[in-house]
Amino acid sequence: MTGAEIEAAVQAAERRCAARGASLTALRGQVLRLVLEAGQPIGAYALLERLKGARGPAAPPTVYRALDFLLEQGLVHKLERLNAFLPCVDPDEPCADGCAHDHPHQFLICTSCGRTSEIADHGVAHALDKAAARLGFRPAHATVEVEGICAACTG
Repeated sequence: MTGAEIEAAVQAAERRCAARGASLTALRGQVLRLVLEAGQPIGAYALLERLKGARGPAAPPTVYRALDFLLEQGLVHKLERLNAFLPCVDPDEPCADGCAHDHPHQFLICTSCGRTSEIADHGVAHALDKAAARLGFRPAHATVEVEGICAACTG
């Protein structure tokens, strides 16, 4: 992302938070910027190091509280497999047709280069909802993480 794209994304995040009665504080905004600038999934401790470089001393709870807020607001996602965070590609997109998610979360993770792509396939989300319903299970949240090799690495 370019600097202008990052600033536009942070401004959009500020508006989204304000509309929900939440505040994207300077620290939260800075952590969001760092996630956006990373260009790939980034771990909390890497964020902490970058934050220290920009702000001076900071402790792990500082980053984790900011990340928790960004997750709650739907501005970032956590990749469980990598224990890393990345920005949501479209935080304002609602899931259509009443599926159980704010919007579908599916990630393609390249095991060779680490590139991660978010896709938002409502069909996958609905298939999961239907499969769960057959078992009497009502999902509250689902994230699909698929590991493989990206097109750039397969040559």
